[in-house]
Amino acid sequence: MKRIDESKLLIQLVTRLSALLARQRGLPVVIGIVLVIVSFLLQVVDVFAPSQVLNLLGVIAQHTGILIALIGLVVVTPLGK
Repeated sequence: MKRIDESKLLIQLVTRLSALLARQRGLPVVIGIVLVIVSFLLQVVDVFAPSQVLNLLGVIAQHTGILIALIGLVVVTPLGK
């Protein structure tokens, strides 16, 4: 764990990500919403052309979108106004 904590690459990544999110606080929520819409479209297409791949991609997009949106909502408050 010490090696991960002292990783310069990981520190730079977190610093850049927090700076980006501080400027554009709503971005993760928007990305999450877009992924949920993509999931909806994939599942509609899957109704007319059943495919396990479309079903899997729809489920992955939906759950990823929800997680990103929720994390975005949680992160908005600590980053300030």
